[in-house]
Parts: sequence; C-alpha cells; structure tokens
Amino acid sequence: MILRMSTLFVRTLRDDPADAEVPSHKLLVRAGYIRRAAPGIYSWLPLGLRVLRRIETIIREEMDGIGAQELSFPALLPREPYEATNRWTEYGDGIFRLKDRKDGDYLLGPTHEEMFTLVVKDMYSSYKDLPLSLYQIQTKYRDEARPRAGLLRGREFTMKDSYSFDVDEAGLDESYQRHRDAYVRIFDRLGFDYVVVKATSGAMGGSRSEEFLARAAVGEDTYVRCTTCDYAANVEAVEVHPPAPSSYDDAPAARPLPTPDTPTIDTLVAHLNAAFPRDDRPWTAGDTLKNVLVVLTHPDGTREPVAIGLPGDREVDQKRLEGQLEPIEVEPMDEAEMRKHPALVKGYIGPGALGSESASGIRYLLDPRVVEGTRWVTGADVAGSHVIDLVAGRDFTGDGTVEAADVRDGDPCPRCAARGDGGVLESARGIEMGHIFQLGRKYAEALDLKVLDEGGKLVTVTMGSYGIGVTRAVAAIAEGTLDDIGLCWPRNVAPADVHVVAAGKDEAVFAAAEQIARDLDAAGVEVLYDDRAGKTSPGVKFKDAELIGVPTIVVVGKGLAAGTVEVKDRRTGERVEHPVGDVVDHLVALVRS
Repeated sequence: MILRMSTLFVRTLRDDPADAEVPSHKLLVRAGYIRRAAPGIYSWLPLGLRVLRRIETIIREEMDGIGAQELSFPALLPREPYEATNRWTEYGDGIFRLKDRKDGDYLLGPTHEEMFTLVVKDMYSSYKDLPLSLYQIQTKYRDEARPRAGLLRGREFTMKDSYSFDVDEAGLDESYQRHRDAYVRIFDRLGFDYVVVKATSGAMGGSRSEEFLARAAVGEDTYVRCTTCDYAANVEAVEVHPPAPSSYDDAPAARPLPTPDTPTIDTLVAHLNAAFPRDDRPWTAGDTLKNVLVVLTHPDGTREPVAIGLPGDREVDQKRLEGQLEPIEVEPMDEAEMRKHPALVKGYIGPGALGSESASGIRYLLDPRVVEGTRWVTGADVAGSHVIDLVAGRDFTGDGTVEAADVRDGDPCPRCAARGDGGVLESARGIEMGHIFQLGRKYAEALDLKVLDEGGKLVTVTMGSYGIGVTRAVAAIAEGTLDDIGLCWPRNVAPADVHVVAAGKDEAVFAAAEQIARDLDAAGVEVLYDDRAGKTSPGVKFKDAELIGVPTIVVVGKGLAAGTVEVKDRRTGERVEHPVGDVVDHLVALVRS
C-alpha cells in the first residue's frame, strides 16, 4: 500500500521542540515520527511505528533463527515473585508500584526474569526439556528520576528480552554464544556502527557480561579500547591490573609532618615541595593517598558510611562506583553525617581513623593500586598534619578493594599489563543497545526452578539473560546516521524504500509520479508518495523529504518534459537523472540490492 502524504497522519515542524536535548530527539519529533505524551513517555506516529516494526522484524528473524521461541507476558505483574528474589525492595523508587481495589500490590514490569523462570518451572521438569530459549518483545516501565534524550532514556520503552535455560554451565556457554552471534547479526543488519565491550552485571547478577554499544557522541556510556590489543570495556567494568607487592624491609618509619592549611591535594603537594623537597624528584599528587567518604543506601533503606582510599591524582567516578555496588545507591558524605564521626578530621583524614575495627567503624575500601609495600603521604587524623612514608600492609590495611577511581586515556590496558605489554586505553562514548549476561542460578534458586538430570537427581537450572532496547534502537540508528538537514535511515529500517515527490502543478507531473508510485508498489517496493497539491510548494516537499530521511528520493518535476526524473541518494546526496521509462526497474534493482 502506498503511503500518501496528503492523507498520512504526519505533521513536520521547522523548529526544534523546546525539550529536545539531542539531535535524534529533535529530528524524530520534527519529522513526525513521535510525539511527547509526558516526561520520558512518547506516542508513536505512523512513520515512527513503521521504523519500530522493521527493527522488531529483524530481531525476530534472528532470534527465531537460533531456535528461540517468542511469548508475551503481561506488563502488570504481582508482587510475590519479585518479593521472592528481593527485587521488590532492591528496585527502590525505580519502579512503578500500584494497588488494586483489594489492596493487592502490583508493579509495571521493568524486566521479566521472575516471570520467565516461573513459566518454565510450571511446564518443564526434566533435562530432556532443555536447552530452551524464550523471548518476548514487550513494553517495560521504569520510574527514571531524570528521563532525558528522547527515546534514549525513557520511562516507558520496548525491549526484546530473552532467556536461556540449561542443565549446566557448558550448556549455558553454548546458549550464550548462540545469542551473542545472533546479536552480531542483528546489529550488523540495523546498519549502525557499534562495539562489543566487557560490562558489569549490576543488579542483574551473574558472571560473564557484555554490552553492545552504538558509537555516539551523545551516548551516556563511556567505554575504553586498547590501542594495541582487542580489549574493550565499559569504564564501569575496567579492572585495574594492580602492581606487584613490594618489600618494605628498608622503608623508613612513618612519621607525621606539620602541613598547616593543606586541606586539598593541590595545597598539600605545593607545601611538601616547598617545605620537604625530595632529592630524586618533586612530590606529585600520585604520591598521596586520598580518602573519600561516601554514604551507601541499601535497598532496604539502611545507610552505611564508607571510605575509599585511592591515589591523590585520581577522582572517584560515582557512576563507576555505583556500577560495582548496584542496586546500592551512593552519595557523597555531607557535613551532618561527618559530625556523627568525631574521629574524622576534614581535610586530614587518614587510614588510622578508618576501617571496620577503628574508632569510627567506617568500612575502608582501597583502590587496587594501593598494594602491600606502596608508600604514601596521607592525613594524620589531626588538623594541619599529614603522615609521610605510610606503608600499605605495614602501617595500614583496608577492609577490601573497590574499582572506583576514574579511568583515563593513556591508562595501561589491563590485559596488556597482565602480559607485560605496553598497550594503553583510549575512551569514547556509546549508547547501550544490547546487554547479555550469564545469570547462572540466581533466579532459579530464588524461585526453585529445578529439573531431573540424567541420573534422576534434582539440579538447579542455569540461566542466561539477553536484552535489546528496541525503542532505543530507533534513536541510536537515527543518531548514527542523521545529518545537518534531517534523518537519513539505512534501508533495512526506513519507513519506506522510496520517497516519490511530485514537484510542480502540472497534471502530467502528478500523473507520472502516481504511475511510478503504483508500479513500485506492484513490484513490492514500499513507497511514500508526496502527492500534496494546492499550496504545498516544491521547496516544502524537498525539505520534508530530506527531513523524513527515506534512503532514495525520486523527484518528478521539470525534467519530465525531457523524459527524465531525478533520483537522489539521501545518504550521499548524489543526484542522477534517469529516463522515466526505466526508472522503476532501476529503483527495484536498487532496493533489492
């Protein structure tokens, strides 16, 4: 069926919407693909829905191709399964909760691990039923505190989530690889630039975890890649390769130094170089041990103060820290909380006042670089005083380690460092498009999903989880392919294959354009036909065609008198005059190629 601009439910805009922050959001609204219904919630108009459905079709084809079976769960879910896995509490304010008229608790599904697990438990009981992969493409709901960037961070969105069920880890490895291969095919077909990176599992749990990120300057995820090897990871998942422990047998004893008016790293380093210069080199921020105080809010509401010790030339990356601790929330310790711990001297906090066994009782976590034998300058827990030559392992220890320090361009690649090679990291931004996990038995154990193995023994099923942001894919593809004048869709996901524009008032122009549109439609080519007459000028039609972004634009206009029409490649801007008599064959071949 031909889509006709004269009757299509669309209204293009010349100005950007006031609430739009990123290019894809601006253009999807201006081109008539989506409309805002509420913060983070959008209505899908006919053009947008066609793009969304094409993406879903690609995903379904590849998921069906690996033997996964589609089902669909409700979005309105009971509390009990999420209570059993503790996620009713863990999600905190991140989900929409509601009560029915009988005072029963429900939620709008943010994700469906519990439901997949329970339906398999209800129907399968033997190893002979496995392996099994199930998936759905369904609307999800999360109460984002700060919905932003249009479709990239919304409160209602469509996801493809699939789950694999296996008897053992070997089976899980195979299921994971099948899904990973399918994801590569899906993202190749969607037609945008992406990278696969190591990731954290966060609140999902599990072991192996990878993200598929669309490269984009507006992406909310930062990832790093090695300049030498193929290592790539989300910054939240980077694991610092620690230096080898060193001997401290000949290290001088730790001693306090007067360091008045040095509450910051910069002032401390300046004072050390002025008052206590080194013989070998100047003091640097990397010689100091910074102790950063935060407060963790656990899902049950419990608040816990924690200190993080890291080199003074580093900052705590809150998103990276939250990635290690999710679903725990993290915030800097404020003055009111500081006053509850009189052993802490602001600006001069040292390991002596920290640790579970200390007077403050504050858990003390160390950066992996703070290994046994390393020597530091740090706070003496006395105003105006620091300690020099404080040796890790001899003078202080932590309660554990944490990957919380910022990751920077030029940092050693963890993989290369472990091999003694010299690769370094460089960073870029990306949009998370897909995330795959080896969940293991977390949800199966919580919900008692077991099957009989070959020996007749009950064993807990092991699971994998695999997600794709479908509505997010619309924005990510748009973001990666748009240009200064509008959207520019890859053919696989465009709302139509060819955009025919009747440019002029001559009846012969409209008759020729109509015939081209009909012949293309008869050949199975999806056509958007700008048949608007009256006051709609050719200039307006051209601008709309460029804004809407169908990959091939055919202009029937002045050239018709000479027997030609213009065929424009929307992505390259190339324009070619074709004889009107063979243009349909040319376009059919172009689309099918």
